[in-house]
Amino acid sequence: MSTPSRSRTLAWTAFTLGVLLLAGCARQLQPDVTDVSGLVAPLEFTLTNQSGRAVTAADYRGDVVMLYFGYTHCPDACPATLATLADALHMLGPLAARVRVLFVTVDPRRDTLAVLKRYVSDFGPQFVGLRGTTAQLTAMIKRYRVSYRDEKPGKNGNYEVIHSSVVFIFGGRGRARLLAETGFASAAIATDVRRLLERA
Repeated sequence: MSTPSRSRTLAWTAFTLGVLLLAGCARQLQPDVTDVSGLVAPLEFTLTNQSGRAVTAADYRGDVVMLYFGYTHCPDACPATLATLADALHMLGPLAARVRVLFVTVDPRRDTLAVLKRYVSDFGPQFVGLRGTTAQLTAMIKRYRVSYRDEKPGKNGNYEVIHSSVVFIFGGRGRARLLAETGFASAAIATDVRRLLERA
């Protein structure tokens, strides 16, 4: 299954608890979402988008950005997470035009640009597929403290990728604002993203 390992789960639990202790009750967030303002690195990257164009974080300034690491062959966590985000965007109505969901593949061997383009198009126009070189992906993985690893291929050559499954949400200036862990509700995301958009 494409869920974090036990050690990664414990690490994220500790991280979340630390955030809660630091953030206190300063903001009324939905229970599935954590305020990470000042605790997670700002949005920064250089990758290639699904259309083959080199892009950086600056290309998305002004929009609320949801950042998620996954892969198109993922059997469970990725499609469920992206579908939930798509549902949240639907709840936002016209405000959804000011949101971008950046799907960064951790399986660039199979996730070509064409594959990414087909995959993200199923979720909506706000979804953008991104891939990078080994160096570019490694830099992002380190920056946001996530992890992934390829499982041993089966007889048919297929394999799963074990990866962290969290969504980072950045404000229009590229600063990290919220963190949503696997299993969050679309209504929770919609409520808190709406607040970010209304304050912008």
